[in-house]
Amino acid sequence: MRQTCQAFLDTFTSDAFLRDWGRSFRGREQIARWNQSDNIGVQSQLRIVRIASADGAYRVRIAVKGKGFNGEGDMTFTLDGDLISSLVIA
Repeated sequence: MRQTCQAFLDTFTSDAFLRDWGRSFRGREQIARWNQSDNIGVQSQLRIVRIASADGAYRVRIAVKGKGFNGEGDMTFTLDGDLISSLVIA
């Protein structure tokens, strides 16, 4: 599990921003806490429904299953090179 968490965090820039339904997290340390409480820590499994790109960002519709949120939602990613600099979940 620790390797999975680290691999997830390694997809973000060091100063990345994540907003999940109004709650904001900045940097890998805060994103790690969100990851534990709302993502990998609750065994979320994501399935991509569709992807669209516009203005340098990617909007992804996902279906989520796990011990936390279950259902569909949208995520908007902004990249800096190959890393996520911003992730907004709505």
